Amino acid sequence: MHVLLVDDNADITGMLSLLLEAQGYRVSTAGTGAEALRCLEAQGADVVLCDLGLPDIDGAELARRLRAQAAWAELPLVALTGRGGDDDRAETAAAGFDAHLVKPVAGAELARTLARFARD
Repeated sequence: MHVLLVDDNADITGMLSLLLEAQGYRVSTAGTGAEALRCLEAQGADVVLCDLGLPDIDGAELARRLRAQAAWAELPLVALTGRGGDDDRAETAAAGFDAHLVKPVAGAELARTLARFARD
């Protein structure tokens, strides 16, 4: 499964990439929403893990843009954020995210979440 990891923090991107690769995923990374869009156009992905606080367009807006395009309307989107309250979860769901993970995310929780989107 190919995961696109979108986060502008190099330490988080590096740590999560290593964790995902150790779990057998192929990982691409993007540091901005615009870079994520270019990456999806160029190579696609099976799931997107996306930070909400990106430097150009925020993760919620990126999710809304992806949901508005037929090619990406069904792409599994997982929010990565430091906020985990009910209002925060409702906000990411309204933006089009399929799941909401709170950083720092445990490896087992990440694996369980991604397993939901694995194709048979």
